[in-house]
Amino acid sequence: MPQFDQILGLFSFLSLNSSTRPDTIACQGLASTFYNKTVHPADIQYNDLVTENWSQTAWQSPTCIFQPNTVAELQVAIPIIVNANASFAIRSGGHSPIPDAAAIDAGILIDLPKFGGTRYDAESSVVVIGAGQRWGDVYAELDQYEVTIAGGRVPSVGVGGLMLGCGHSYLSDLYGLVCDNVVNFEVVVADGSLINANAESNPDLYWALKGGSNNFGIVTSFTLRAYPIFHIWGGTKIYPFEALSDMLDALAEFQTNPEKDPYAQFDMKASVTNTTFGIVLALAYLKPEKSPAAFAPFYRLEKNWNTLLDTTSLRTIYNLISEYPVPSIPRIEWTTTSLQPSQSLYKSIGEIFSTSPTVNKLRELTAGTGVFSLQGVSASAVEAGKLHGGNALGLEPVAQSWFHTDVGWWFPEDDESAHNAIRSLTDEVETAAKAQGSYLRYLFMNEASIDQRVIEHYGDENVRKLKEVQKKYDPGAVFQQLEPGGFKLP
Repeated sequence: MPQFDQILGLFSFLSLNSSTRPDTIACQGLASTFYNKTVHPADIQYNDLVTENWSQTAWQSPTCIFQPNTVAELQVAIPIIVNANASFAIRSGGHSPIPDAAAIDAGILIDLPKFGGTRYDAESSVVVIGAGQRWGDVYAELDQYEVTIAGGRVPSVGVGGLMLGCGHSYLSDLYGLVCDNVVNFEVVVADGSLINANAESNPDLYWALKGGSNNFGIVTSFTLRAYPIFHIWGGTKIYPFEALSDMLDALAEFQTNPEKDPYAQFDMKASVTNTTFGIVLALAYLKPEKSPAAFAPFYRLEKNWNTLLDTTSLRTIYNLISEYPVPSIPRIEWTTTSLQPSQSLYKSIGEIFSTSPTVNKLRELTAGTGVFSLQGVSASAVEAGKLHGGNALGLEPVAQSWFHTDVGWWFPEDDESAHNAIRSLTDEVETAAKAQGSYLRYLFMNEASIDQRVIEHYGDENVRKLKEVQKKYDPGAVFQQLEPGGFKLP
């Protein structure tokens, strides 16, 4: 009788010595309430679990790790943690390099790998995804039905953090951002209640979760719209770094085309510290059409530059994202800003990364690897989000680039130098954008640095609304105070 066992465990928890530390009290309460769901530092699997986060910058030492099998178990566990006044973190996939975002010291890590499963409902054209899933598993499951979703582009990334932060997809110009495509959030709130947030039920929370991150509750599953897209054309083209100026010109032409094809999308990364890695251009065209005319600006590059690699072909989205380059460097950080694309601004960005002394500071790090990236978001993506009920992001309906700089390095003693260097480079890009009237206030949460105040950049009115929603659904500010990681409401 598992329910009876849980009640006995809860009585045992309540009788614990009140002088014990809150995190210890909570861990003891979880261990006595649930059989074999709590992992402690002495357990053999503990080290593997705490080092599961993608970047070592996010490795922490939780007092215990709680891995619920069911939503009902999570509903019982949350009041135990809250009543003990213990700090906690939530991990979906653990891809964020930010400390405390999906890890914690002296607290409880609520780990969700058992919240898996991808269920396609053909009649309703929706997909229900457990919060512990990773995008590669989701796409692999959907391929058999020849449908897809507006989802992430890196297979190892967890679904939870990406959707609650915003999420950019190859389908975004057609159907909006990833968060815009959620039709229902299943959420456990601070008192253990389970609620649904959608257009009809708790619509204010539904709006807030589309960009509001972990500030309201623990999302246990997401229901997304499915689309009949299966065979596409796309792949990766790698060019020599010396082609950077021409590449940036091609990007500006592609993005500023007033007739831009919404089925065409790109992602560009340029390695600025080890230029032999070159420029990686990912292309996706959401129809089974070889070498579509929409990418003509990039084809013209090949009149002057030979590609070092070209994998473009007819394929599925799952096949495409499976070749996304993910570095194996142990420590990673990134930072972001937003801007309106133009040839003059892109020329300035190219000059910054070709001449800035800060690039040399990245090279001075042990195994220092610096990359800057541009990903395009069309006005149509913003408008599509409005048609789906809007979101909390405060985006302007204009063609824009979400710029970010990534740095990888080897040793903890270089953490501060790495952080300062990429913030300095992003500041240089922002200064150039402001000088040309091309700066946009929005910050893409999924690629923001720990000290970027992301939610402030959503605008005063949206911040006000988010605070109202937080007070309504989390009146005790549990997810503001006891869950310290991630991007909090200002």
